[in-house]
Amino acid sequence: MRFQPLEKLINLHDNYRRQFRFDALALLLLQHDGELYLIEPRCPHREHPLDSARIEAGVLECPLHRYLFSLADGRLLHAPEEPCRHLRTWPVVYEGSEVGLLLPD
Repeated sequence: MRFQPLEKLINLHDNYRRQFRFDALALLLLQHDGELYLIEPRCPHREHPLDSARIEAGVLECPLHRYLFSLADGRLLHAPEEPCRHLRTWPVVYEGSEVGLLLPD
């Protein structure tokens, strides 16, 4: 596994949101209430962008159809229409003054 840096720690703050792409892998790095999360950038229900999603008490709400997901593990908490899969999440990795993720070699 190799460390892929995403952002310098000094640039992070609450409400930080930024998308990244590595080949076929798309990611959304966000900070909420001092915690960093790394999730897929689109809702698994209908692929709506999540960069403007509302977050409250560790729950992310898709702005299109109001699907609710746990930020901690991506679990689907509420599906107002047909159920969909869970939101993909990745562990945030810290290395020196940067944050990123581990990618296969």
